[in-house]
Amino acid sequence: MTPQFLNSYRASARARRLCAGLALAACAVWAPTVRAADAADADDDAPDTPVAAERLPRQELTSRIVYQLLLAEIAARRGQFEVAVPAYLELAKNTRDPRIARRATEFALYARQRTAALEAARLWAELDPQSPQAQRTLTGLAAHGSDPAEVEPQIAKLLAEQGPKTGEALLQLNRFLANMSDAGVVADMVRRLTEPYVKLPEAHFARAQGALRAGKSEQALSDLDRALQLRPDWDLAVIFKAQILQTADPAKAVAALKSYLAKHPKARDVRMQYARALVGARRNDEARREFQRVLAESPDRKDAMYAVGVLAFQVKDYATAEPLFRKLVEAAVPEADNLRIYLGQIADESKRFPEALEWYDSVKSGDAYLQAQMRAAGLLARDGSVEAGLARLQALRGRPGVSEVQLTLTESAILRDANRVQDAYDLLDRTLQAKPDEPDVLYEFGLVAERADRVDAMEKALRKLIALKPDFAHGYNALGYSFADRNINLEEAQRLIQKALELAPDDPAILDSMGWVKYRTGDLPGALQHLDRAFRLTADPEIAAHLGEVLWMMGRRDDATRTWQDAAKAHPGSPPLDKVMKRFMP
Repeated sequence: MTPQFLNSYRASARARRLCAGLALAACAVWAPTVRAADAADADDDAPDTPVAAERLPRQELTSRIVYQLLLAEIAARRGQFEVAVPAYLELAKNTRDPRIARRATEFALYARQRTAALEAARLWAELDPQSPQAQRTLTGLAAHGSDPAEVEPQIAKLLAEQGPKTGEALLQLNRFLANMSDAGVVADMVRRLTEPYVKLPEAHFARAQGALRAGKSEQALSDLDRALQLRPDWDLAVIFKAQILQTADPAKAVAALKSYLAKHPKARDVRMQYARALVGARRNDEARREFQRVLAESPDRKDAMYAVGVLAFQVKDYATAEPLFRKLVEAAVPEADNLRIYLGQIADESKRFPEALEWYDSVKSGDAYLQAQMRAAGLLARDGSVEAGLARLQALRGRPGVSEVQLTLTESAILRDANRVQDAYDLLDRTLQAKPDEPDVLYEFGLVAERADRVDAMEKALRKLIALKPDFAHGYNALGYSFADRNINLEEAQRLIQKALELAPDDPAILDSMGWVKYRTGDLPGALQHLDRAFRLTADPEIAAHLGEVLWMMGRRDDATRTWQDAAKAHPGSPPLDKVMKRFMP
């Protein structure tokens, strides 16, 4: 139900309460000043003009009419719209009075009786053809009914009546037709409806919207180019164009926005889109600079604050991210709970454990609650309170909306990190007995079985996972890396990791695996290429251990030593680093 109609219905209810007695009860219906329902959600909320006296039928207020009016009104007051709507509709047909037809339409809309509402609206529009609200209501109902033959002439008539508001109306055209299921029919209709207005850029924008909905992205881009020819400084059109380009070719989206900004450097919304496009093209450093530029010009712009903070968080620039996140939480933005988790992670990684726990516990409900509690459990376990962490997870079991699978995976990770590998193995084994085809549990079981040196169980679980989810890159990667790390089945290991890399070509963990299997097969240059790229994407200590070993074996011992030592400073106590450094630098 639209807000406009609720206002209309409440207004009419107030009018009825002012009437007393039989004759006055009918006044609410005949009074011409009550606002009509606007089923089309039109932007113009101005009251409909009273029906001119010369357009009203010469109708005597007979006892039968008063009886039907009273019957309908009392039934509506009692919520019996199955009585009120037919009574008003029959009365509208008999009297052919536009005010009664309008009232019948309002009641049918409120009762969600679309067929009756459409019939009443047709009669209302016929009886009062000069009423803009009657035309809008009829058009909206026709559009909701997906009847192109009926809706197209109605919309054409409405557009012709817009005058100086035609451009604005054209921008709403596709939204108006959103309920029509056949996107191709809608696109063709939009093209015909906009034909009289091709000198307006909004007409081509509307055509682009319809074409994109119908899956014709090239046509949409052509329409937007025409719109921009007519209005070269139109931010909205260039943003829409970039969004279409982003899907197929992020580099083209970046180029289009950059070119526009060269001519319109103060277009802040375009610059925001440019920064987002840079993120999509994986040019995060440039994106961050652009977001910061927007933020410098508009310090209170929350979307820029959020973007800068998230990008800073991703590269562990917590000095930048933390104050921005705190400010956004204080502003009670919709993403506040997610930001509380980010702030908990920052405090956690900064070894401010009590503060991190406070942030996690400040998430009280909603979709982020489970994630916050699982992170709190992990924090307690890492801080030496493994049983407290497990107890927190157990307290969540059985709660509405809580995923048992996610709790099991988190519990397994806590046990694994606490070197209670057998406990983790037993937990996952029990879970798979109840849910043998759960992909996430199979993956975790494969990792734990590998840690427990249960190679057969690991291989069985991961092969089943690959069969269940052939597009899951990390299933192939886990099995391939396990073979490579054990220096067995190297030919199959490389095939598995290559398949994973095809599915996720920029994943640093998979690039690391490919580097490692190439190292095992003696291809040192190939190993260095993949490991160097992986390390540039993320300075993970295990990748640093592998990269240093390859550099050492290539005779570049100073580079290897520097790689290990720098990583050890950033990640003190890392087992893979400690192991490789003790082996090569005792």
